[in-house]
Amino acid sequence: MDLMYKSTRSAEIRVTASEAILKGLADDGGLFVPEEIPKLDKDLSEFAKLTYQETAYEVMKLFLTDFTEEELKSCISRAYDSKFDTEDIVSIRKADDAYFLELFHGATIAFKDMALSILPHLLTTAAKKNRVTNKIMILTATSGDTGKAALAGFADVEGTGIIVFYPKNGVSPIQEKQMVTQKGKNTYVIGIEGNFDDAQSGVKAMFNNKELAERMDKAGYQFSSANSINIGRLVPQIVYYVYAYSRLLKDFEISRGESINVTVPTGNFGNILAAYYAKCMGVPIKKLVCASNDNKVLYDFFRTGTYDKNREFVLTTSPSMDILISSNLERMIYKLTGDDPEATAKFMKSLAEDGNYTITEEMQKGLADFTGGYADEQKVAETIKRIYELDGYIVDTHTAVAASVSHAYQTASGDQVKMLIASTASPFKFTRSVMNAISSKYDNMSDFELVDELSELSGVRVPQAVEEIRNAEVLHNRVCPADKMQEAVEEILGL
Repeated sequence: MDLMYKSTRSAEIRVTASEAILKGLADDGGLFVPEEIPKLDKDLSEFAKLTYQETAYEVMKLFLTDFTEEELKSCISRAYDSKFDTEDIVSIRKADDAYFLELFHGATIAFKDMALSILPHLLTTAAKKNRVTNKIMILTATSGDTGKAALAGFADVEGTGIIVFYPKNGVSPIQEKQMVTQKGKNTYVIGIEGNFDDAQSGVKAMFNNKELAERMDKAGYQFSSANSINIGRLVPQIVYYVYAYSRLLKDFEISRGESINVTVPTGNFGNILAAYYAKCMGVPIKKLVCASNDNKVLYDFFRTGTYDKNREFVLTTSPSMDILISSNLERMIYKLTGDDPEATAKFMKSLAEDGNYTITEEMQKGLADFTGGYADEQKVAETIKRIYELDGYIVDTHTAVAASVSHAYQTASGDQVKMLIASTASPFKFTRSVMNAISSKYDNMSDFELVDELSELSGVRVPQAVEEIRNAEVLHNRVCPADKMQEAVEEILGL
């Protein structure tokens, strides 16, 4: 029996996994969720014998049931290959009395590579399965990392094009240069005069615009998404939590059946939702620690039960988390309502119209697996310096948010369960913030001088992703107001 997908906002919509991947967003504006979260069909001790690619197949086959074994294994082998600078695909580093799950060994040195390396293959396979003849235009908003990872994944992929919107002054210099130097005849990068939430709202509005969809169809195009609202982004992220647990088991860091805690630096709620799905599948995760930066809308939600985006948007040194509308939380809200699409739609309508909603006490009880915390800019800098001085290990700003929150949680709760921390980006993406945290003597160096200094300090070779943009030509310099995003897309597509 195929596992089907339904919308968080309508009981009527029911599609296959390949259809959900193709669409990205449901026609009613909801997100696709599996009708049930499948259980792992192997013991975790068996997973300890598997490679990352083999683990990916064993997890993803349970969700993407209308893909054949040959199709899925082909997608996996093409995604998780020599683009990654470690044969293991991900690494685990012990430091600061925790296990750092390094998810940044891919082509763009951020955790988004883990899902965006495979999404183009899943999408083009899904298009063939569903006899799609339109050119698939990937429309994506990025707070820094998704954009480059998606651009790299879809560049010159036949039958696709990709348009990425990013906040013009809201990403790091390295992140921006990675995007604006992207090659590929089918790639478009547009800076917007606004923040990530403006970009994300603009993209969602275009997905929900039926008149635009009709005009695109006539012109031979259709939209899909590379954001974590696409189930094809979320499912591959579950894999690395299963893999991480099995690695800890294999390396005798934990015993069979032993629980771990997981801390995730969180913006759009996709990465931590993947950890929650892994827990539901049978991975012994006790506590999910949701780490926020100064944009602590999720911390406040876990503390009070009220989600309120009506607040100042803060630009921080962890820009991929500078988000006030955490789109993937909708999938969690749906589960908390007991899979009630009407109730979920009401909460989302309240968020759209009033900027907030409050869940019931009963729903709050369903969040017992989660706890929230946040780290301000000072704590982030202090954490980078502390871990470097303690262990000689250098983490990026987003990972430092997680490490700070994890440390505070363990101290306050006395919880001694072993902690896995999702390390979501290489420090080489945020060199200035990282090096300034370690010492003020780096203030006057250029971005690429800092890259070389960081390499010397950490003993880690400068990643290829950074080397290749050192002298790369800027190929994308388009900027538009937030309310002119659709016009920019229409111009690109010649509508």
